Amino acid sequence: MATPDPSQYASTSAQPLAAQSVQYATPTQYAQPGQQQQYVPQQPAQPPQQQPQQAQAGSSKQAGEEARKDRTLAEFLLMLDDYEPLIPNEVTDYYLQRVGFECEDVRLKRLLSLAAQKFVSDIASDAYQHARIRSNAAGGRSRATQGPAAARDKTKTTLMMEDLSSALAEYGITSKKPDFYM
Repeated sequence: MATPDPSQYASTSAQPLAAQSVQYATPTQYAQPGQQQQYVPQQPAQPPQQQPQQAQAGSSKQAGEEARKDRTLAEFLLMLDDYEPLIPNEVTDYYLQRVGFECEDVRLKRLLSLAAQKFVSDIASDAYQHARIRSNAAGGRSRATQGPAAARDKTKTTLMMEDLSSALAEYGITSKKPDFYM
């Protein structure tokens, strides 16, 4: 399996962004109705002979950082070829097709599936923490019953709709149990 060349992902602009000089214009007078506003360019803050040296040092550092990020991204995408996410590819394809996303790259679909898996995992983890906080708070107020059943109930965590609702609320999702069932 051949590894992609990270240089193919590098920036293709002839002049780095940091080396391009940008001059802002300021208004010399406020325009009255019917008058045109005049702009005069400002002078650069540093002498021109110092700017290219600093820009070259900054652009080489920036180019090195971009190359490192591109190399890391290329390695990660190669790892996705062998990765089988918990959410099946068919489920991911169905929902991507439903929202109008068209892509033939399996690695990108797996990346989206991995992001969805992490999102669901974070919500489940937060809901579990809410359930633990709720059970610990309730256990401190009431009198604990004696016996092995009480010890088992102490270690058992039950996830309730209110725990899931509080975890989802942290992500901006409102959920509510229906008032009645038919």
